[in-house]
Amino acid sequence: MHQLVQLGEVTVNWGIFSLEINSTKKESIDEAAEFRAFRVMRTVMAVRAKEGNDAVGRFYEAVGRRIWDATESVRDEETIKAALVDAGLDSSLHDLAMADPSTWEAVVSEHHALVEGTRTFGVPSITLDGGTGPCTFGPVISHAPKSDEEAIELWRATRTLTRYENFSELKRERVEPPDLEASRARARAAAAADNG
Repeated sequence: MHQLVQLGEVTVNWGIFSLEINSTKKESIDEAAEFRAFRVMRTVMAVRAKEGNDAVGRFYEAVGRRIWDATESVRDEETIKAALVDAGLDSSLHDLAMADPSTWEAVVSEHHALVEGTRTFGVPSITLDGGTGPCTFGPVISHAPKSDEEAIELWRATRTLTRYENFSELKRERVEPPDLEASRARARAAAAADNG
């Protein structure tokens, strides 16, 4: 998405959808404190309130790099604070979010609004037309597109299928694992366990 934004192909309004709320049905702040993304989701709400939508996109990208490329823990407040700095934001936004229970209430409310308004059920979900159009889950890809042209072609095909109301799913096994250090680390750990 970031590549498509830079190319002027799309504009993005970032939303919060929680796989953990969806799968556990737990919503109270005490129950949700065990969720992997609890801190991140609440921090997103503070980022949006203080810095706006574009800052949310920068933060998502920065925290994703720390989690998937640097294999840092999404539960670790230092990971989140460092990602805020990476995104050009004040690291205190994490503490602000965690001190304000309304950030969790906002996460739950937005999650339900997306589920009810767009039938969102997973991530990444994309809703067209500024959030009022059709919605789809995906695409899920293992490697970033190799060129701007490939990124645009993939996006336009995704958009076309999303607009076709009779379409629901395409799926196949991965040819290769995701090109992410976290995936490679998991594969090495699994191989070591099998050999040990």
